[in-house]
Amino acid sequence: MNMPANTEHRLDDIETGSVEQLRELQLERMRWSLAHAYNNVPFYRKAFDDKGVHPYDLRTLEDIKNFPFTIKSDLRDNYPFGMVATPMRDVVRVHASSGTTGKPTVVAYTQNDIDNWASVVARSIRAGGGHRGDKIHVAYGYGLFTGGLGAHYGAEKLGCTVIPMSGGQTEKQVQLILDFEPDIIMVTPSYMLNIADEMERRGIDPRGSSLRVGIFGAEPWTDTMRTELEQRMGIHALDIYGLSEVMGPGVGMECIETKDGPTLWEDHFYPEIINPQTGEALPDGEYGELVFTSLTKEAFPVVRYRTRDLTRLLPGTARPMRRMDKITGRSDDMLIIRGVNVFPTQVEEQILHIEALAPHYEIHIERDGNMDTVRVRVELKMEAGTVGDDVRVQLAKQLQHGIKTHIGISTAIEINEPGVLARSEGKAKHVFDCRNA
Repeated sequence: MNMPANTEHRLDDIETGSVEQLRELQLERMRWSLAHAYNNVPFYRKAFDDKGVHPYDLRTLEDIKNFPFTIKSDLRDNYPFGMVATPMRDVVRVHASSGTTGKPTVVAYTQNDIDNWASVVARSIRAGGGHRGDKIHVAYGYGLFTGGLGAHYGAEKLGCTVIPMSGGQTEKQVQLILDFEPDIIMVTPSYMLNIADEMERRGIDPRGSSLRVGIFGAEPWTDTMRTELEQRMGIHALDIYGLSEVMGPGVGMECIETKDGPTLWEDHFYPEIINPQTGEALPDGEYGELVFTSLTKEAFPVVRYRTRDLTRLLPGTARPMRRMDKITGRSDDMLIIRGVNVFPTQVEEQILHIEALAPHYEIHIERDGNMDTVRVRVELKMEAGTVGDDVRVQLAKQLQHGIKTHIGISTAIEINEPGVLARSEGKAKHVFDCRNA
């Protein structure tokens, strides 16, 4: 993999400034954002008053710990536009979650918000080795989901040629990659695996495509998955971070020169780590739940929004801004199986350690009396060829042992032929928890 030249686009001034300059800017913007939320969103006025704090109580950045949290149910309780801080005539776009577990969360943007969003995504693509003139294949979903349009506007802002494919139609995805020869693809890592599978099904070596960089987000993925994607596709696999409630993709981005976790664009989003049980603010370097306060958002400011993502904050390397470690999981995705805390990415990591197994899997959890039972369905890689029953038994035992040793739970393993498990066209569904059925 060759490191792409990136000299024609200088970094933003804040990307080369000192930490002291960054902190001064953050304090100025945080004071504005808190006052903006308090003065224009009834929810925040009541939440601040109930907590006995006022925007002028913020004298240092550390004082943000005295302000109330915002959680997803607050957004749902104020559906659809109760959290909007500007007149609706100033709102140029809305996005929303799927709403599969209740009312969707609705977010809003002014034109200035859209411009800032495009700028941080452009900065993200540039940090990933992209530059003006690159062709970018966008396979995130368009529509109310923020992924497709967020990537699209950012790529255009950088001066790239956008191929707005969206998700699905995997055969067409492959054909356009072959015909249009994009330099970069922006997609979920699980769907990138589907595209690679389709290439191999057609007898095409994925390493021979024009792609040099994959910018992957919208779901947790491991460094083991990075190795799988890079070796299989012959690309740099980089992690972009974002969530619609805070902005969308582009809240943070891994830099190609370090590949050591997404740099958070702290001039727009102030991060904290808290103890997910107590809400106590934790120092940098300790694992906990990631929380954000927006610093520049006009239509939809958020104050101490609890993301449920579990990670830690680390010092900056390629940029002065802090990095976040790989997300170990989401606190609301954590499974408790026979008293053991389990994240799906832990199971994924054990699967990827076994050469003959493909990175497609399902975790099925049921209850037999008072006992939880776990069945993990996996697939053989296509190149594994015909495998006898004795080899399948050995692979199942190897995976069982890895999960038991490193995670601490017993499992039944089902080894399937390639292509048996359902494929996702966006975020993959790995867990099927039937204990409450």
